[in-house]
Amino acid sequence: MMLDVQVRDPIEMAADTDMLILVDAADNEVGSLSKSVCHDGGGVLHRAFSLLIFNGRGELLVQQRAASKRLWPRYWSNSCCSHPRRSESIAGATARRLREELGLSCPLQFLYKFQYQVSYKAAGSENELCSVFIGATDQTPRIDHSEIAAWRWISPERLSEELRTQGGETFTPWFRLEWERVWRDHREAVLGLRTQVLK
Repeated sequence: MMLDVQVRDPIEMAADTDMLILVDAADNEVGSLSKSVCHDGGGVLHRAFSLLIFNGRGELLVQQRAASKRLWPRYWSNSCCSHPRRSESIAGATARRLREELGLSCPLQFLYKFQYQVSYKAAGSENELCSVFIGATDQTPRIDHSEIAAWRWISPERLSEELRTQGGETFTPWFRLEWERVWRDHREAVLGLRTQVLK
């Protein structure tokens, strides 16, 4: 009998001990819990963020999650997503993870927050109050291979087509939710990023 055993990266396993910030639906802090426990079962609501980074041509940087990821391994997703650690601000956490995962730095613009909960097979769940930010740079990413299997720049039009035809088969559920809202409600802000890069 073949067993579907997922081999996890030691660095990611160590990160599972990070203490994340538990919140209520209004984003008030209510405690802290390890990253691993936050994602067990149906998940415990915690603070998170998603970054969408564009270049001067208006293309979005998307990443394919590493095979060692506990949840949605090898799925394509937004440029960077993570969590602030206990006692860490969102601003500090977004700058840290952008640098650690992608080797990038750029100004970030807050768009909105949303809450979602979704499970991945029997491996665990995301249960997050997620702040969405956009930014722009023409720097070349220097990826952390323990987090990211691959990356690419993609035009909004091509991305929307891939999401329509491939959807849940290749993209993470939170990214599908984010992109629909970003491109529908915040398109002007996204298109305005091009001028920031070209200055």
